[in-house]
This record gives sequence, structure tokens and C-alpha cells, in this order.
Amino acid sequence: MFSAQKILRFALAIFVVAHVAAAAEQNRGCVWKATSPSGGVVYLGGSMHALRSTDYPLPPAYNRAFDASERIVFEIDDVAMSKFGAKVDKLGRYPRGDSLRNHVDPRTYEYLRRFFAILKVPEEKFAIYRPWYLAMALQSPQLHGLSPDLGIEGFLERRARANHKPVFGLETPREHLEVFSGMSDREAEAALLLTFVPQQKGSPTTAMTLAAWRRGDADALERQMKSAYADFPTFATRLLDLRNRNWIPKIEADANSHHVYFVVAGAGHFGGPNGVLALLRRDGYQIEQL
Repeated sequence: MFSAQKILRFALAIFVVAHVAAAAEQNRGCVWKATSPSGGVVYLGGSMHALRSTDYPLPPAYNRAFDASERIVFEIDDVAMSKFGAKVDKLGRYPRGDSLRNHVDPRTYEYLRRFFAILKVPEEKFAIYRPWYLAMALQSPQLHGLSPDLGIEGFLERRARANHKPVFGLETPREHLEVFSGMSDREAEAALLLTFVPQQKGSPTTAMTLAAWRRGDADALERQMKSAYADFPTFATRLLDLRNRNWIPKIEADANSHHVYFVVAGAGHFGGPNGVLALLRRDGYQIEQL
């Protein structure tokens, strides 16, 4: 017969194991191993492009996938984007003699004029820019207390540089920018106005998004992304679904190369029926979450 002391120790052990397992489950992260029908392997990582110092350390799966890989792939190579950076501002400006006033509804323009006046930005400073450029500028993660320098790409890029692992991009800088710059004036105006719409009750918060990412719930992240653009669903399709489909041939080529790649993209790209994981499964890939 067990003594009361042994029973107590046994119960305590179960309690500790259960809570350690639960904690591990909440710190799983969005990282997967995808194996092609021919046996090729590629690692996939769902990124938070901006984080806080308190979000570190990252879930261990990110470092495991990095260590198992020879090459790293981001949505875009930061080196290529930095070289392209000066062109972004040029593409975002209207030619001399043209203005934002000529491309948006007068009510939109007046709203923007008042908004930038509060920020003490003169009209001649903002009116030279196209609506898609302003929409990008106003979506800065710093507004939510997050830092791009602390994002997963930044962390892994520094590790890649220290370990002499080459870094590539799923998209060219121009392809990446065209998610915004390729919109019509009307679409870009809608995207710009959407940045001013307050979150509705029940909308996903930054805390909810970070919690879903940390527990590795890609489907929840995809739903959150889509709900954020519920008033502009065509932009959600442009931002997620179309790019996912464009990436699949590149990811499959990486999986069947002679190298092991770790492909890292926004976590919202992996879940849902049109996400990267679902598209790979349709092509016969076996997906294992690390």
C-alpha cells in the first residue's frame, strides 16, 4: 500500500508534468517541418514582424529549425530591400504638379488635412504622397508598442549573419511593394481610410494575436488577419491568398533542392484553407508542427 506521503508526491508529480506540458503547449510557436512526396524537407516559420523585448526568448522551435537549416528565406531579403528603399519614397510621390487632392474624395482629403494638422505636418508635406504610401506609413507597428528590430526576421537575420548562412527572399522588393502600390486609387483610398477605423468590440487585439502566435495556432492568426480587413476583403485576398499561391512553387523548389531551407513569413500566411500549409498538403506534403 502507498503511504500518504508517496501519494502526495505522486499527485504533485502529475501536477508538475501537466503544467509543464501546458506551458510548453502555450510556447510552441508557429514552426513546421514540411516533407515533399519525394522526401525533400523544408522548414516553415510563422513570423511576428515586430515584437517587444518581453516576447523573448522565442519559442524553442525557431532556433531548432534554424539550426537544422542551411539557408534562410524571408518574405523579402532585407539587403535587397534596403537598396530599393530610396525608390519606395520616389514611387510613393506624385510627379510635380499633381497632388493627393486630385486622387481621393474631397471628404477624405479634408479628414487627412485635419489629421495631419494635429500632428503638425503641413499640407504640402503629406499631399505629395499617394494614398497607398500614406496607408503604409500609418500602419507602423510602433503605434502598438512593437519594434521591427525585435521581430523574428531581425532575430534570425542576425543569427544567419553570425553563422554565415545565406539569406534569400520569396519576393523581389518591387513585388513586395506592389501589395500596396499596385492598388487603384480607389482601393488605396479605402486601405488608407481603414487605418482610421477604430477596432470594433470583439476584434482581435495585439495581445490576442501574440497569444495565438506563441501557442502556434496558425488558423486563429489567419482568421484574425481576415477579420481585420472584414470591411475590405479584397485587400485581405491581395495581402494573403494571392501571395501564398505565388510562393508555393518557390517553397516547393526549396524543399526539393540539395539544401535545407528555413522559410519564414508572416504567421497569418500559414493557416486557413488558402494558407501555405493547406496548399502544400494539397500537393502531397506531410506537415509536422515542431
